[in-house]
Amino acid sequence: MKTVLCYGDSLTWGYSPEGPGRHAPQDRWPNVLAAALGGGVTVVAEGLNGRTTAFDDPTDGADRNGARVLPTVLSTHAPLDLVILLLGTNDMKPWVAGKASAAQRGMQRLIGIVRGHAYPMGAIAPDILLVAPPPICETGDPDFAAMFDGGIEQSAMLASMYADLADETGCGFFDAGSVASTTPLDGVHLDATNSRAVGRGLEPIVRLMLGL
Repeated sequence: MKTVLCYGDSLTWGYSPEGPGRHAPQDRWPNVLAAALGGGVTVVAEGLNGRTTAFDDPTDGADRNGARVLPTVLSTHAPLDLVILLLGTNDMKPWVAGKASAAQRGMQRLIGIVRGHAYPMGAIAPDILLVAPPPICETGDPDFAAMFDGGIEQSAMLASMYADLADETGCGFFDAGSVASTTPLDGVHLDATNSRAVGRGLEPIVRLMLGL
């Protein structure tokens, strides 16, 4: 049995902008991935609305800092064969970081945590798959537009920066923007169709990395 940890933000949690609310379980990308991989793989969904790569958000709780919470999550779900990191959108908030380069550094910090963690029972560090979130798009929602001011341009740079980081660190890489797009309802989240597309798009590379 293989175990995959999906560590992310509201895109992984399954935030639905139509409600707003939460996508049905069958529409959340980790569950779509699990169904595609079959019974030999356990897929653990660890998504939290507002989670950043490695930054505090002064407007939100301390648990939103992905670097702070990740060690606990790694121990909770060990042993792990693969960790999928899909983060960076919330780093685009101008009061958090506001720059793609900062998100890249944050992801580098998470890689270091996964590889340097003291896993229980002598478990070894899992492989890592970096996933760039689909870029932010234009929206008529004034709250989200203000919240992610400047994020359209910066988020469009995440895929190339994460790809470079993956090459430098020996991680896998997938661009979720190659299969899915954010909705103009709020500019940052995925509708059900695009959420499912991320899960289906990840299946081939996850199979390869797990040796299935």
